[in-house]
Amino acid sequence: MTGAGGGATITGLGLVTPAGSGADENWRRLLSGVSAAATDPELKDVEVDFSCRVPDFDANALLGRRTAWRLDRFVQLAVVAARQAVADAGHGPGTWDAARVGVVLGNSLGGTTTFEAQHRTYYGGAPEDLSPLMIPMGMVNMVAGYVAMDLGALGPSLVTATACASGAAAIGTARDWLASGLCDVVLAGGTESALTPATMTGLARMGALSVRRDEPAAASRPFAADRDGFVAGEGAAVLVLERERDARARGARRYAAVAGFGAASDAYHATAPHPEGAGLERALRTALADADVAPADVGHVNAHGTSTPMNDLTEARALHRVLGSGAAVTSTKGVTGHTLAAAGAIEAAYTALALCHGAVPPTANVREVDPEVAVDVVTGGPRTAPLDVAVSTSLGFGGHNAALVLTAA
Repeated sequence: MTGAGGGATITGLGLVTPAGSGADENWRRLLSGVSAAATDPELKDVEVDFSCRVPDFDANALLGRRTAWRLDRFVQLAVVAARQAVADAGHGPGTWDAARVGVVLGNSLGGTTTFEAQHRTYYGGAPEDLSPLMIPMGMVNMVAGYVAMDLGALGPSLVTATACASGAAAIGTARDWLASGLCDVVLAGGTESALTPATMTGLARMGALSVRRDEPAAASRPFAADRDGFVAGEGAAVLVLERERDARARGARRYAAVAGFGAASDAYHATAPHPEGAGLERALRTALADADVAPADVGHVNAHGTSTPMNDLTEARALHRVLGSGAAVTSTKGVTGHTLAAAGAIEAAYTALALCHGAVPPTANVREVDPEVAVDVVTGGPRTAPLDVAVSTSLGFGGHNAALVLTAA
């Protein structure tokens, strides 16, 4: 799948993640290499009792109690991130043609917090106490609907659901909307909040999660020789995308350009990546061709890098085949954990910040890189270097692969 061409410029960033709230706080935490993982009181009776939660998130204070109580947490996070992004871009209802503003957000699991709570109510013998808002609070698509309502965006809105590639797919879709002339502004990103007992138990039963209960802050260690699984996280990122000429005309700040997008399927296994990363390789080559960028021009990769034995090795193989060992590779999941459907959007935002600052954040918790990983993994501390082209990669259950090519503004 190839983008329609013409690129798109990122003019606003909204980030509500385990690394903090807002672009500046997130960037400082990434450079520190300090993990956000900690024992989670909400998971006290669960086999894996630690996670990466968004710190100090008070939905009532941020959204107002009347609004907050109607929204599942995955929507709350996205609405706050969208408001941040629009404010950061200097945009809003008074500056845009609402009918030309679109919303496309990635999500995978929907309102798990709501569904689990309502399930307990129903099977606890009180079906009459079930919330009449259960369905709209739990539906995956409602995050795009609520963000559009909150900001008065009257253009197209939808949700991409390609598991952990959802956020990247949303940004690729938004870019195509701009290139086709369908929209003038698109709010694109991803969100997930599924740190519930049932979901976490399901992931643990799959063997996907790290079991380092005695040292949760050191558990997420992408590309490390001793990695044993990912740490689940939550979060949201929303990017404001516009055509470059429109951004220049209004004097907007430009973080980076989304120059290329590629997507491909493994058609191999429900949860395991292709052993050689064949789908990711196709997605990455497509994105580079779409951006008209040579592999040797890529200076940085924000890798999917989940900290699972299979993903990191197969991803590294694909990256090495396409890019060689010249790009500085990091996985910011060492700090944030794996935010599932939000990951691609959060990491695209981090990639844009890397281009802006000319720095690559370290991959946290890595003492020794797996000797079979033949790419240049940045560890120990940030690496400063002029960056013109960077890539963000995402993989998801179902064999979904996505790659974004970003270029300096």
